Amino acid sequence: MNKNLETKYEFSDSEKENVWEIETLDDICEYWNGGSHEDGVCKDGGYNLISLNSINIEGNLKSDMKKISYTDNSLKRGNLVMVLSDVAHGNFLGLTAIIPGDNYVLNQRMAGLRIKDESKNNADYIRYYININQKYFKTHGQGSSQLNLSKKSVTDFPVLKPKKIKFQKKIADCLSSLDEVITAYEEKLKAIQNHKKGLMQNLFPQEGKTVPNYRFPEFKNDGDWKERNFDSIATFLKGKGISKADIVDDGKTPCIRYGELYTTYKETIDKVVSYTDIPVKDLVFSKANDVIIPSSGETQLDIATASCVLNDNIALGGDLNIIRSTSNGVFLSYYLNNAKKYEIARMAQGNAVVHLYPHQLKTLNLQLPEINEQQKIANCLSSVDELKVELLNKIEQLKLHKKGLMQGLFPKIEE
Repeated sequence: MNKNLETKYEFSDSEKENVWEIETLDDICEYWNGGSHEDGVCKDGGYNLISLNSINIEGNLKSDMKKISYTDNSLKRGNLVMVLSDVAHGNFLGLTAIIPGDNYVLNQRMAGLRIKDESKNNADYIRYYININQKYFKTHGQGSSQLNLSKKSVTDFPVLKPKKIKFQKKIADCLSSLDEVITAYEEKLKAIQNHKKGLMQNLFPQEGKTVPNYRFPEFKNDGDWKERNFDSIATFLKGKGISKADIVDDGKTPCIRYGELYTTYKETIDKVVSYTDIPVKDLVFSKANDVIIPSSGETQLDIATASCVLNDNIALGGDLNIIRSTSNGVFLSYYLNNAKKYEIARMAQGNAVVHLYPHQLKTLNLQLPEINEQQKIANCLSSVDELKVELLNKIEQLKLHKKGLMQGLFPKIEE
């Protein structure tokens, strides 16, 4: 079926030439199911095993995947691979990636798709079109706790495409170039994350040591970090109840609730995301440099999460331990989250809900440098986190741009 359709974005030479047609995946591709290769997984295998966890939510192959030592020669460069099974939400069903080389093997619950006639159909275009229409596959998943796609639901999928392959390739090239930019930023982000991990390991003393592996030059002759009992350097307070129902979009008072510490915030909190209209007299407010740790949580590791509030007058909700200390709060948050996380986690008590109390935190013994070295370490780690946030925001902007571009490059079929 041929259609003259309008798209939001159009290439300059395509207005009169570009005719769209609809074919099913069965018309376009050969379909096959992956085999059972889990028994062949090994650490040093020379082949990448394409399994359910090999494709991310963007429809791209992940860089790390299981290895096997043999091939069944079924996958080749340029083939497409599709997720056939997912848990109940179905957000990964149908997501499709393209194989970049010949050293890949297709596992069970994954489908392979091979273009029948490459002079008429561009694999990259088909992949992008499948992924922008993932909702189709989500609605065709069968099952309850586990959703699965049948061969028929895949091969019956209608593909709307330019009849001339040169226009398919133009669309695919446009989106691929944007994907390359996104990937470059993601690789840079990964490098920054690894750099921070290394810094955290080297800027704080490891177990059994009194100095870190690395010290800034101006502090090399300052001697050992001093052991201090937490209770000797801090006052411990409790937040006051702010429920989810108390959060309002147009609230006047900025506030922090305990669950946000492990969903939204990291070691420093500058701009808050929640506001309330609870009367001021019924609230507990921060002082800049306060460190907060949840007093309730679902797991011991969740609860061992410290953040420094950088500003005064932020309402601090119930289920928050407030630590008001003479140390640098930013340094203290990084230190607690690195050197003391597991010790704090072991203190938490409970089953379905775990609790952490001020009297437990007071017993912690800390190794601390002088305040100037604390400030230097805090500045170093904060600058790395600022770069991380900048990269994350850039990646998110690019992904939103890609989403808008895809919506503009592919016309909608009228119902």
